[in-house]
Amino acid sequence: MQVGSVKEIKRHEYRVGLTPSCVRAYVSAGHTVRVQKGSGIDAGYEDEEYLAAGAELCATAEEIWQKSDMLIKVKEPQAQEFPLMREGQILYTYLHLAAEEELTKQMLARNIKGVAYETVEPDDHSLPLLRPMSEIAGRMSIQEGARFLERPQGGRGVLLGGVPSVEKGRVAILGGGVVGTHAAKMAVGLGADVTILDVNIDRLN
Repeated sequence: MQVGSVKEIKRHEYRVGLTPSCVRAYVSAGHTVRVQKGSGIDAGYEDEEYLAAGAELCATAEEIWQKSDMLIKVKEPQAQEFPLMREGQILYTYLHLAAEEELTKQMLARNIKGVAYETVEPDDHSLPLLRPMSEIAGRMSIQEGARFLERPQGGRGVLLGGVPSVEKGRVAILGGGVVGTHAAKMAVGLGADVTILDVNIDRLN
């Protein structure tokens, strides 16, 4: 199979669809892998690492889209990528089609075989590819919230953990699922006073 990975073009997306170790696994299984030059730099992977793993480097995303039977990304294709999708191509990425009507129409029109990370379920009905993203979202919510409590960011100058003689910050979290519990862990770790609001109290035990 011809496998490809391109540089993400969505704003503030720095991850890459394939790491060098993933490339090595595909190549070892007999597949050809093409990676866009510079696509892994923001994630900490140099082009030389991809070459050492057995990948072919391509200068443009267009070349990779054209030659790939399966394209592996991180985020859903952006509007400027729609014309690059080929009939019958496999697209393996986070798709979030419920919020992407135009992308859905474009994929249907081109008969794209989409595999959405967020919908992959093993027999136990867990979501192993979505859960890590939810964990990151929960932890980042507290990190970003704490930053915007700082006065230079327009906040009230609240230090979540407090200091002697200064009251600690109070954090209310709506929902005790994966995102909520990881947000709570982060906030508790900073020393904040944390309350989780959830109708299903059993899952918080």
